[in-house]
Amino acid sequence: MGSLSISHWLIVLLVVILIFGTKKLRSIGSDLGGAIKDFKTGLRSEEKTTIKHEGQTIEGETKQQEI
Repeated sequence: MGSLSISHWLIVLLVVILIFGTKKLRSIGSDLGGAIKDFKTGLRSEEKTTIKHEGQTIEGETKQQEI
């Protein structure tokens, strides 16, 4: 029960292509890529801010709202 060889992976890939089809796999890949891109954009849009209020320093995060 060691690791799978390249021939095992090729058989698994062939079965997946036969089950889902290439168009379905392509759309799943593009959807996943878009989701990852949106997630990274969301992480970059958060900025840390420091606010001084009545002598105290308050640290937090601000989020840009998209309209």
